[in-house]
Amino acid sequence: MSASEPGLDLPVTFRPTRTRIVLLTVGVAILLTLTVIGMLLENVGVGERLAFVLTGVLFLGVLALLSRPKVVADTGGVTVVNLTTKRHLEWAEIITVNLRPGDPWVLLDLSDGTSLAAMGIQPGIAKEQAVEDARALRALVDRYGTGATAD
Repeated sequence: MSASEPGLDLPVTFRPTRTRIVLLTVGVAILLTLTVIGMLLENVGVGERLAFVLTGVLFLGVLALLSRPKVVADTGGVTVVNLTTKRHLEWAEIITVNLRPGDPWVLLDLSDGTSLAAMGIQPGIAKEQAVEDARALRALVDRYGTGATAD
């Protein structure tokens, strides 16, 4: 894949779509199931019924949080949104984009000597898509960043 391919126009958002669909579908199913069970049970009070619904809401909230990660590349750089954090990087800050066999997600090697997990590109359910996305992000870093040529 070359950096001049039309598929690499900015802005572009990378996210584990299949994983996100599964997580949110399961979350909604759990919420609905617990709500129905709570309403169908006899001899339970309002507080107990409410506890069933709130437990379902809690499960949905956790699964929604797990479906949050994404990587957004635009002309100003890359924004990495993980479970509870969001960080914007200038293109020049990114040295390399790594997705090695067995890695749970892409790791960005940064110019300050640290690495940043980019959970928005993860090979869990869709390995081929994650590899494609990692290559596309690597091509964007090569095109817009200066890290690839720096020593």
